Amino acid sequence: MQVLPTPTERFIQGILPENPVYRQLLGLCPTLAVTGGLKPALTMAAAVGFVLLCANIITSLIRNLLKPHLRIVVFTLTIATFVTIVDRFLAAYLYQMSKALGPYIPLIIVNCIIICRCEVCASRQSVPAAAADALGQSLGFGLALAGIAAVRELLGTGMLAGYPVLPESWPDWVIMVLPPGAFLTFGLLLALVNWISADKQQGEGGGS
Repeated sequence: MQVLPTPTERFIQGILPENPVYRQLLGLCPTLAVTGGLKPALTMAAAVGFVLLCANIITSLIRNLLKPHLRIVVFTLTIATFVTIVDRFLAAYLYQMSKALGPYIPLIIVNCIIICRCEVCASRQSVPAAAADALGQSLGFGLALAGIAAVRELLGTGMLAGYPVLPESWPDWVIMVLPPGAFLTFGLLLALVNWISADKQQGEGGGS
């Protein structure tokens, strides 16, 4: 019988060991599209986190009722329900941010991170494990988006979350807030994460 991770292990794995962006390479569309600034990146991370947590909990609650040939349909409908709630909330209370994020909020419905976690964890484990998994994955996703957005906004505008950080003499690297800057920043940070991971594994192997 397969031994599944505990809630604590699910939470910890989602942050770094199974980070959805840097380790699983999932959800790259919003990762590249909304990280021109820290505020939209954090808003997207919060939206995905809310939908993932709710979808995981609902999926776990009905896991014994799921039919193999209908599970993806059920996942998608569940996710769509909570995405609609988030979309309407942003439109009502954060209208400018809703306009800035544009179609990327509705696209959460087909976000591979959420569907993946419903399939891998929530449909197989209890509510505590599913909730812990959602929180860990959401935190990992948020950290990834925040890191990319911070680098792009800081180098591209000299500001962070809209507040000036670098001196006025700083030459803005406009390319960093454009699409090429997203690919460049993500590639460099991904290489850094892989290098740190490989170096850590090599050190552990040498120590043993």
